[in-house]
Formats: sequence, C-alpha cells, structure tokens
Amino acid sequence: MPAPHGGELKDLLQRDAPIKTQLLQEASEIPLQWNLTGRQICDLELIQNGGFSPLAGFLNKKDYEGVVQNSRLSSGLIWTMPITLDVDEKFAAKLQPETRVTLLQDNEIPVAILTVTDVYKPDKKEEAKKVFRGDPEHPAVKYLYETAGEFYVGGEIQAIQSPVHYDYPGLRKTPAQLRLEFESKNWDRIVAFQTRNPMHRAHRELTVRAAREQNAKVLIHPVVGLTKPGDIDHHTRVRVYQEIIKRYPNGMAQLSLLPLAMRMGGDREAVWHAIIRKNYGATHFIVGRDHAGPGKNSANVDFYGPYDAQELVESYKNELDIEVVPFRMVTYLPEEERYAPIDQIDLSSTSTLNISGTELRNRLRTGGSIPEWFSYPEVVKILRESNPPRPKQGFAIVLSNSLVNNKQLSIALLSTFLQFGGGRYIKALDHKNDANVLELVPDFIKSGTGLILNEFDNVKSVTNAYLVGADEDATIKLDSNDESILHIVQKVVLFLEDNAYFQF
Repeated sequence: MPAPHGGELKDLLQRDAPIKTQLLQEASEIPLQWNLTGRQICDLELIQNGGFSPLAGFLNKKDYEGVVQNSRLSSGLIWTMPITLDVDEKFAAKLQPETRVTLLQDNEIPVAILTVTDVYKPDKKEEAKKVFRGDPEHPAVKYLYETAGEFYVGGEIQAIQSPVHYDYPGLRKTPAQLRLEFESKNWDRIVAFQTRNPMHRAHRELTVRAAREQNAKVLIHPVVGLTKPGDIDHHTRVRVYQEIIKRYPNGMAQLSLLPLAMRMGGDREAVWHAIIRKNYGATHFIVGRDHAGPGKNSANVDFYGPYDAQELVESYKNELDIEVVPFRMVTYLPEEERYAPIDQIDLSSTSTLNISGTELRNRLRTGGSIPEWFSYPEVVKILRESNPPRPKQGFAIVLSNSLVNNKQLSIALLSTFLQFGGGRYIKALDHKNDANVLELVPDFIKSGTGLILNEFDNVKSVTNAYLVGADEDATIKLDSNDESILHIVQKVVLFLEDNAYFQF
C-alpha cells in the first residue's frame, strides 16, 4: 500500500479527538463564525479526514500561488487544485493573522476552528486561466466569478467533528478506515474507479478487466459531494452502485463514497483525483477519456482534449507513486454475447452494440426498452424510479399575464385535466408571486404533479414548464390574448399529448 501523499496521513479528526471537548467549548466562545458553503463543507471534510493530505488547512497565499502557477505547494510537493476558503469583503475585513474562526455546518453545527495565517485577494483571472484554461463558460470559471467570495483565507484547521451526513453512514469510509480494511483483508493492490454517473454492465466489465490485468482488487469510489450541474442525484446513483457491487466476484470489489466537490477541471483534476485515491490506499487509478471534463462549450468546442488527463497524470507518475490505468472502452458483441475492449476488435467485420448516454436518457424519458446486455434489470428499475417516462412526469402550464381571463382558463384546464386520470396529481397553484411558493414549483413538477399557474419570472429556467400566450416567447402559441377558453384548452391538451404527457 502506498504511503499517503507527502508521507503522512493528515487525519486531523484522530489528531484532535483528545481535545474535542475543549475545542467545542472554545468554538462556542469565539466571536467570529463562518457558515461554510456546500463546496467548503466538502473540502473541509477531506482536509479533516486526510483525503487531502498533506494539507492541514486551507491554502495560504504562498501555497495558493504555487499551485496556480506550477501545480506545486511551496514545499515543492505536487498539488494541482487550489483548496481555498473564499469569503466576502465584509468578513475578510474582520480577520488578521492568528484570528480564530469557528467554522459551521448549516449555520449551527461547529465542525472546526480555523486559525488564520493570512487573508489575500486572489487574481481570479490568473486562476481561471492557469487552472481551468480560462474559458468563461467552464463551470469552475463561472463559479469563480459568480459565486466565490472576493477574498481567500489561509489557515490551519483543528477538527471538532466531521461534517454530519444522515445518509449511507456505513459507506462513508475515511482514508484511515479504508486503509485498515485493506490491510485486514490483505489487499495490497487496489484499483480505484472514479465515477459521478450510474454504472452499467460495461463499467463492471472494464473495472474487472483492469483488476485482472493488474492482479488487484477494485475500489468503487464514486463522488457524492458536488458534481456537474444536471448530473443524476447521488441517492439514485448510490442505489445503483449497491446493486452493481453484488455483480463482482466475491471478495473482489468494495464500495465507498467520496464527499468531494468536483471542479470539472479535466487534466489537473485527474491528478488531484489520483492523489486523493493514493491517500485512501489505492495503488492504481483508472483515468478515463476526458476525465473530469465538463464536455463542450456553447460553440461545441471541448474544454479539454480526450487524452489530456491521462497524459498529465502519466507525466507525474513517479512523483504520485500510483499506477495509471487508462480507461479502456468496451463494447458488446451480440454474436458472442460478451463485452470486449473496442481496441481489440475489427469493427469493419464484427457486429457490435452500444447505447450512448443521450440514447439512454431518451429511453428513460420515453419509457423505451433498455436491454439486459446493457444494464441489469435492478439498475434499470432504480433509474426509472428517478427518471420516469413522460406519462409519469410532472409539468407546469403557465398562463401569460397578458391573457384576458386567466381565472376561468385555469378552472377550465383543471377540470379538463382531471377527466383524464392517469394517476397524476393536478393542482391550480395561486402563487401571488410569493418566492416561498414559487421555489416549490420545480419540486411539485419533479414529484409528478401537473400544475396550472400564472406567469412568473424565470419560467423558462424551470424544466417541464410551458408558457401559454400570444407572447413571442410563449411555448404554446395563441393567436391572440383574448382567444376563446375552449380553443386554448384544446391547444394545451394537444400540446401535452404531442409531448407524451397524456396518452389517449
């Protein structure tokens, strides 16, 4: 088993356990408190449990600049991703070296005490360019400019407790726990597999092949912190992983969840992922094609090249002390009823089958069949529960404020929809532009409800919400704002049928 990055596992939870009571008392008396953001919670957890070894806190200015410019800490040790505590200007003005700050989860649970070393204003343009290649559409660059605070705070952490999770406590293993388990099982060669997506038969096949080639065991180590916006929620994915892990030969694979906030940073992030897996005890790491890449920008240009990540991790191979296992794509051979690496078959003479991610999402949306050669029935069942077909999905019919008689139209639509049955709850929602009510609209839709409501701001940003009116941006176009109610009802019903919400 490799030594942790930097030679020592920085398990701050274990280190500070003897003084936990003292730290709790001090945390309650410290006047300055900072409520951690979602990303900061993830970063703190991996600082505290040693997943980010050798870090023992958030980067000070010298380390931050070294990471941005040269992918190295000031000690010279390779580290590719800035781990920073960003705050606003008002809070930064209260800080100076040696200031103590209580770090809170959900604004109420004290999880750590930070001792400030320095407060600095980063060059975000330089960070965006050097770390994420500068494209303003890159999600990490957008986060830098639109979400992150203007100042960074460097400082050492004292751990009070790990951030609280109420889900899957038995699967959230720390580096120390996993290393101990590996030792107890005599696992000395472990291939780690990073994923933020559901797994299917091909993923099981490629990880088994990697393990056999390396004479190793498999650590399925999915991210359950923050991933790419639009990704399938981690609860659905974990249920899938729990099914997949049953399909490995007994004693070959283990599942553990990683509370990481991904930056989708491509090649630099792949190196970071490799370091983290080494800290968790892995000896080998599967680096995928376009690993941790966010895809393409609006001009259809890739943010990263397909093999940039593999090449960068390989270039640091000797320093990382972890073996790179390139992701080998596999495809299904229907005539032989097996999977095989795509680079080992003659595609001109061999029949193959595959289902792309786009096609899979389309089949889930429409209720189309998903063959057993592609995924296990138990996995498909889980995905269908979280991604129901259109006849089971919710929707919102949003009436333009320009319409003449919204009240009667709402009543007419409600009465009409209720005739159709189908098990969908239908509701006319009077939101009165109350933000607390409007924020529930996506949740109603996600639960399968059919809503009828008046126009509200940002209606276009809500999935499955359709504006009715004579306006240019209306989805369901009317000839005029005083069109007859019966005509409007028919147009809405036909639109919903065309889009498969109703099946007659």
